Amino acid sequence: VQLQAYGGGLVQAGGSLRLSCAASGRTFSNYAMGWFRQAPGKEREFVAGINWSDSTYYADSVKGRFAISRDNAKSTVYLQMNSLKPEDTAVYYCAARITRTPVATMSALYRYWGQGTQVTVSS
Repeated sequence: VQLQAYGGGLVQAGGSLRLSCAASGRTFSNYAMGWFRQAPGKEREFVAGINWSDSTYYADSVKGRFAISRDNAKSTVYLQMNSLKPEDTAVYYCAARITRTPVATMSALYRYWGQGTQVTVSS
């Protein structure tokens, strides 16, 4: 499984961005997908996840502002980020695990990772 994340950039506080992550493989519908982020000097943290049945889960810090979705026909997962804050600045990574289980928040449970895309929110 190969993942390609894109869509990052520079945005002012209060603005929006949509990240995309395209996956290879013919069984994308069975993938549980997650978005993680890592800010300079900080550990990688869970942002949002969606499983094979479209159940979603969010970190408290982004709940109500971010939305994760998937398009199985395009083998792509999205992260719509609204009301962005400077503290959302980080490298964002998409990740995948081939499982039919509830959304996992631990990065160690995801086997496949994309290369990361930078999101910078200016104040």
